[in-house]
Amino acid sequence: MDHNEIATGHADTSEDKNCKEEASTMKANCRTPDITGSWLQLPIPNVTKKVFQVASPFWCPVKTTVISQSHYGNSSSPLFSSSLVFQLIFFLSSPQAMDCVSPILDVATRLWDCTAKRVVYIPELEKNLNSLKSLTEELSNLSKDVMVSVEREEELQQSRRTHEVDGWLLAVQVMEAEVEEILQNGHQEIQQKCLGTCPKNCRSSYRLGKIVSRKIDAVTELKGKGHFDFVAHTLPCAPVDERPMGKTVGLDLMFEKVRRCLEDEQVRSIGLYGIGGAGKTTLLRKINNEYFGKRNDFDVVIWIVVSKPINIGNIQDVILNKLPTPEHKWKNRSKEEKAAEICKLLKAKNFVILLDDMWERLDLFEVGIPHLGDQTKSKVVLTTRSERVCDEMEVHKRMRVKCLTPDEAFSLFRDKVGENILNSHPEIKRLAKIVIEECKGLPLALIVIGRSMASRKTPREWEQAIQVLKSYPAEFSGMGDQVFPILKFSYDHLDNDTIKSCFLYCSTFPEDHEILNEGLIDLWIGEGFLNKFDDIHKAHNQGDEIIRSLKLACLLEGDVSEDTCKMHDVIRDMALWLSCDYGKKRHKIFVLDHVQLIEAYEIVKWKEAQRISLWDSNINKGFSLSPCFPNLQTLILINSNMKSLPIGFFQSMPAIRVLDLSRNEELVELPLEICRLESLEYLNLTWTSIKRMPIELKNLTKLRCLILDRVKWLEVIPSNVISCLPNLQMFKMVHRISLDIVEYDEVGVLQELECLQYLSWISISLLTAPVVKKYLTSLILQKRIRELNMRTCPGLKVVELPLSTLQTLTMLGFDHCNDLERVKINMGLSRGHISNSNFHNLVRVNISGCRFLDLTWLIYASSLEFLLVRTSRDMEEIIGSDECGDSEIDQQNLSIFSRLVVLWLHDLPNLKSIYRRALPFHSLKKIHVYHCPNLRKLPLNSNSASNTLKIIEGESSWWENLQWEDDNLKRTFTPYFKTW
Repeated sequence: MDHNEIATGHADTSEDKNCKEEASTMKANCRTPDITGSWLQLPIPNVTKKVFQVASPFWCPVKTTVISQSHYGNSSSPLFSSSLVFQLIFFLSSPQAMDCVSPILDVATRLWDCTAKRVVYIPELEKNLNSLKSLTEELSNLSKDVMVSVEREEELQQSRRTHEVDGWLLAVQVMEAEVEEILQNGHQEIQQKCLGTCPKNCRSSYRLGKIVSRKIDAVTELKGKGHFDFVAHTLPCAPVDERPMGKTVGLDLMFEKVRRCLEDEQVRSIGLYGIGGAGKTTLLRKINNEYFGKRNDFDVVIWIVVSKPINIGNIQDVILNKLPTPEHKWKNRSKEEKAAEICKLLKAKNFVILLDDMWERLDLFEVGIPHLGDQTKSKVVLTTRSERVCDEMEVHKRMRVKCLTPDEAFSLFRDKVGENILNSHPEIKRLAKIVIEECKGLPLALIVIGRSMASRKTPREWEQAIQVLKSYPAEFSGMGDQVFPILKFSYDHLDNDTIKSCFLYCSTFPEDHEILNEGLIDLWIGEGFLNKFDDIHKAHNQGDEIIRSLKLACLLEGDVSEDTCKMHDVIRDMALWLSCDYGKKRHKIFVLDHVQLIEAYEIVKWKEAQRISLWDSNINKGFSLSPCFPNLQTLILINSNMKSLPIGFFQSMPAIRVLDLSRNEELVELPLEICRLESLEYLNLTWTSIKRMPIELKNLTKLRCLILDRVKWLEVIPSNVISCLPNLQMFKMVHRISLDIVEYDEVGVLQELECLQYLSWISISLLTAPVVKKYLTSLILQKRIRELNMRTCPGLKVVELPLSTLQTLTMLGFDHCNDLERVKINMGLSRGHISNSNFHNLVRVNISGCRFLDLTWLIYASSLEFLLVRTSRDMEEIIGSDECGDSEIDQQNLSIFSRLVVLWLHDLPNLKSIYRRALPFHSLKKIHVYHCPNLRKLPLNSNSASNTLKIIEGESSWWENLQWEDDNLKRTFTPYFKTW
């Protein structure tokens, strides 16, 4: 460091260098010799020193002394002595000075310019300090604003500040600290001024002023850099976001099944479906946390709550927020542009999409999710309450999330109630099992009810709670405001009001009741839910579709192919709650089951009812008085030990439309009051013991449905009764035992049915040969009869069924027709295109106690689903070759039993073959074989009933003696065998 640097405390600035260069230039122009000697080697200001350096050749070098202490006080800047000043004046007045005055003046001018710029630091110090303070405050405020933006981005957007922003904020902190120190020094410097104006130490003030000036420039520059287009970069997300989840109960087995599917590379998509509140979302959380959260072979796992209505844009945003792409690349872009960006990013990854709460099909391509077939490991797992969504999403594997087993239910309930409560009294544990039974394993109900019961500490409190839970579940704490609203989402998402009405109607059946589809649909027709169909057959088809839809929506239980359904108890409670206007009109519907005594005070409540349903109850002891039911529309009294009803009982029901008295086997006489119910549209007398139908029945002119199935001892149907029911659409009279109708013959019944204009559905048993002949010669009857059973029919040896006129038959039965030897199909003009005009509606065939050798005519029943053959001792083959032969089957390309679901063979001692070739059995689920010792081979091969077969039931000895093509085939089907 040179002399100047020592004097100023820092290296020469550009100004210093410029002055030095100018002095050097001017010295050269005056041809001044080099300065020799070491005079003025003092720490004096650079510019002054340069003046003496220029003038020094013109006077004698004089060693000067420097006054280091002056009247200004202590200072590090020296002052010249008076002798030096006199020498300078003497020199300037000498003749020699004239030769160089001009260069000196030029030097002085230039030196003054340089010095003046620097001297200003001293008088403007205070002003500059204030400016620096203000600028620094502005910089601090800007820094705070930037920091707020950074923190918001980092907290909400899962981002990290850019290096540029981070460096700027650090620079601001350093700058603030430096300025703070400068401001403190400046305050001290100003406080030390002499007489309030002159600095005590010019050099110190000059140096500080210079620093302040430069710092103002630095703060201004730093402030200008504090404006950013964006302050943070989106962080690469963790592959899996852990989902909050408590302790799970009863999901381990299901979790293991899903895990195996996830590890199967052939399974790319999985659908988890089930009733609301069963734990589907909880299972998906468990999969997210405990399976994907512990693996590193997936790049990203994305959780999406879909719900309804589907919002494609929101789903795309969720995906893009999870992927490593800057927000500005997709924010405010179109769905198509977002889809393209998603597809580009996901194609390069092994991804997992978890779709929760789906109610309808989601187009994955529209979202941007690439085809799963293009990926080696990528998966999609979805949850839904509707199995139909699994179909529409074309999932590779679907799994139903079922309710908990009793032990699992107890464990979950215990967790919510608390061990201390359950163990507080011996009776409480017993009562807890009653509560758990009411929940039927539904986790949602167990959790809500368990939490509510945690505050009840005595057996009496538990008993009171159980009474409320059984009588009015909606009034139990948590049910009406937590459980039912969640379950109601499934109801709200049903397609239309017709399906909703049909669903709610199922709640009029008792708890745990196995409901026959056919009987339920008949009631729906009677209630008018399916009135848009004039043809009862079409209404039945629509009813079947509604049941299927409710099963797929998990609002009804049971396989879609079964002919029964069931309603979960909690779902049933919710349906009753909805039917009673969210519990506001709880007397609107009454459903009683297994009540031995109905008190009079209970019956009084029924006057407000619109529907009353009594099952397996003793009403004879409770109906001593005739109550008034002005609003009653539906009365169901099934299996109620009814012998008779009080006189005037039905007169109090002016609005009744549906009356079901079925399964009252002690009822031998139809009350005449029923025949005065002018508004009645549906009357069911199935399984009663009524012997005669009153002639007054013809007064029921609005009657649309009359069901007399299995009215075993019916002997009298007066003439012109049925024909006087002009609005009759459905008539059923199947499996009657009595062979004689005293006052009217069967042919007459058919003739009356034949003349009814709106009749479109007839189910009937024909008991004599003449009535069979009447049927076979009437095109109208052949069109209207949907279910036909020929019973006994003495003297009837051959039945020739015209193929072209039997398009509407759905059920065909032959019951103990001992004289009947064979059934023939009259091909008529249909030969050559049988497949287009066969029994395409025939789904059920029952053969019992007949002499048939085979049933080869069934090759034309391509839609057959249920075949029962029993106690037919002469039967040798089901499908033989004596009538049509294999050539007929091959020529017509007939699919034998391709839709068959159940095959039931019972007590056929001479049966040797079902069919001589193996059949594919695309739909077969159950095979029942009992007492068929000569049936040594089943028409099965390795492709038969693949993915459909559930059970083969028979005797062990029969199974062991079966013949197989090879041992592998036997091993294939052995797991399905179950001993009868």
